[in-house]
Amino acid sequence: MHPIIQVSALRKCYKSGFVALDGIDLSIARGEIFALLGPNGAGKTTLISIICGTVEPSAGQVLVDGHDIAADYRAARRLIGLVPQEISLDIFTTVWNTVCFSRGLFGARPDDAYIERLLRDLSLWDKRDRRVIELSGGMKRRVMIAKALAHEPQILFLDEPTAGVDVNLRRDMWGLISSLRDKGVSIILTTHYIEEAEEMADHVGVISKGRILLVEEKTALMRKLGRRCLTLALQHPLTAIPAELAPWQLELTDEGHGLIYNFDANEEDTGIPALLRRMAELNIDFKDLDTSRSSLEDIFVSLVEPGA
Repeated sequence: MHPIIQVSALRKCYKSGFVALDGIDLSIARGEIFALLGPNGAGKTTLISIICGTVEPSAGQVLVDGHDIAADYRAARRLIGLVPQEISLDIFTTVWNTVCFSRGLFGARPDDAYIERLLRDLSLWDKRDRRVIELSGGMKRRVMIAKALAHEPQILFLDEPTAGVDVNLRRDMWGLISSLRDKGVSIILTTHYIEEAEEMADHVGVISKGRILLVEEKTALMRKLGRRCLTLALQHPLTAIPAELAPWQLELTDEGHGLIYNFDANEEDTGIPALLRRMAELNIDFKDLDTSRSSLEDIFVSLVEPGA
């Protein structure tokens, strides 16, 4: 089965000379949730915009379910729903009319029952006859999602979907995304809420300065790059780390009341037993210890910030 999205040697260079994308190769499987992570200016929105046909690439090829976005634009675009960062709506029409209009734009036949289910799923049913101008910011965001899903796309792009939205919308939206994935819809999202990507995504891609740094299955990425942290709460504070403990590259924290040791849990010898023995020999007692795993955010920062 071919991927739902295939990007090859994609490049975008603006007239100013700024290179937004520099040779992007990316493959996204059908029916998965793919999280694209990257700092501001990394090229996330440019990449999405090119795939969705709103920005023209300088070079390269994009296939959407086998359809070339340039040679077979209509077929490719028909498969895509896009929720952009910025709210863009006809504020003087009703919720019902604007969603129905979006469905018609893609040539889909009228289906009042589907639109009703969609509005109910997004808690918009009781607002269906209200003009968009009368809605709160959170409700307008819900309308944007409804418009993107109105023509029943097979691919849904969410560009920073939960930035600045209320907790209820975030919960409703992630519930809807889970149900869409269960129906075979492919979800591609960019987000600064990395904990959401960590919980929801099947695969994670990291982009920085217009280049893809890696694409990895999420749990494999966590296993491969995630490190563990051992925190020791000391009985008596230290003013400095003894030279005898230098091989473990410890950090002193909590005004000398704690020691932090970062280690790779995948290694056969983590160094922890030897560390605890050496501390006992130096009469450095601890009253508690705790271990934690690096989060996806820690991994992301280590990839895009050299020396982090």
